[in-house]
Amino acid sequence: MKNVLIIGGGGREHALGWALSRSQTGVNLFFAPGNAGTAGLPRAHNLALGAEEVEALTLHALEHRPDLVVVGPEVPLAAGLADNLRDAGLAVFGPGAVGARLEASKSWAKNFMQRHNIPTAAQKIFEETQPALQYLEEQTGPFVIKADGLAAGKGVLVTGDLLEARKFVQEALGGDLFGQAGRLILIEEFMTGLEVSILALCDTVSKVIIPLEPASDYKRAFDGDQGPNTGGMGAYSPPGFMTPELRQRIDTEILQPTLNGLIAEGIDYRGIVYAGLMITPQGPKVVEYNCRFGDPETQSLIPRLESDIFEVLDYTARGKLAELPPLQWKPGVSVGVVLASGGYPGPYAKGRPVSGLENFDNSGEVFLFHAGTGFGPNGKVVTAGGRVFNLIVLGEEMANARQHVYNILDEDVIRFEGLNYRRDIAAREVE
Repeated sequence: MKNVLIIGGGGREHALGWALSRSQTGVNLFFAPGNAGTAGLPRAHNLALGAEEVEALTLHALEHRPDLVVVGPEVPLAAGLADNLRDAGLAVFGPGAVGARLEASKSWAKNFMQRHNIPTAAQKIFEETQPALQYLEEQTGPFVIKADGLAAGKGVLVTGDLLEARKFVQEALGGDLFGQAGRLILIEEFMTGLEVSILALCDTVSKVIIPLEPASDYKRAFDGDQGPNTGGMGAYSPPGFMTPELRQRIDTEILQPTLNGLIAEGIDYRGIVYAGLMITPQGPKVVEYNCRFGDPETQSLIPRLESDIFEVLDYTARGKLAELPPLQWKPGVSVGVVLASGGYPGPYAKGRPVSGLENFDNSGEVFLFHAGTGFGPNGKVVTAGGRVFNLIVLGEEMANARQHVYNILDEDVIRFEGLNYRRDIAAREVE
């Protein structure tokens, strides 16, 4: 029996834990901190440790020495948790702090792409307000402005409104909108096309990068891509426009140069390289990198993966990804919808009782992954975050899977006060 420590407490970590609980290897699961869903998995234990408590997590792991550590969120990766544990001889799925700069510093990532001829949007970097505002005045818009550092998925503004763009620049550089993460900003070329998320297993030790199935996610809060950015309101896989030819181009023009660049710069990277891409008329271009499993893409991908997830993560962590058998995927598609608290991504209430959980056993075609849940005083499940659940349905084709997921929601099979969700996940695939 293997002991696996999973850092994080969201839907991504519940999905990974669910898959690990089904591994032929046999695992005991420890989540830091986990959620109400992870607590219900077989041989699982939630720990009273936050995902960003790097020092406490390091001490815990060094004392208990799990067989594998899987780091879910970006903040502990950027803070060097994987370095601490790898230096102590533990197997860790997740890059060290230097590799995590792909996500933790957008300016560093842009410079990395330029050094290695990886296609991306043109940009200018600013640390002072007045030059940035002057540059904005010279552009025609739409405007794409990004905080350099980690901002929980909310550090990007895309707008055609010059006044809104100016306000964002002033609040980031001249105010304290994002704290240290906004001390540098990037103003980028606006790209048009279709967006896709490519999550790839990356191991610079055995010099291999292996893409997972592609997915498309939805960042805006409301239907029709309206409203503020969120951490993600749903995802489906695979998008119909991802032809074999396009997949090959992405591998040749994006993924392999990324791997080669990491190797050339001496960066030990064992984990996920997440390339958020725009498929432009000129070809695929990188919108941004992430250094970990995407959320909510992971929740839509994991139920489709037939390969043993323990082997996948363990081979990567140990620098043996080249020895992993080819990944096996269930045929068909998946559609995932985020069930959010009322008000998200703004202020929202916590502690709302949840009913209907008995209707889901995470087998067959329907999966419910907990994201922001906990336990109330009476031991019952309550809401504890902005994104509360991910409802995933598998199907042979997109129209049926999409109809199935919204039928479940229309029938109020799961309920809590303030529940809201987008109704247009995967709609573009069936229109």
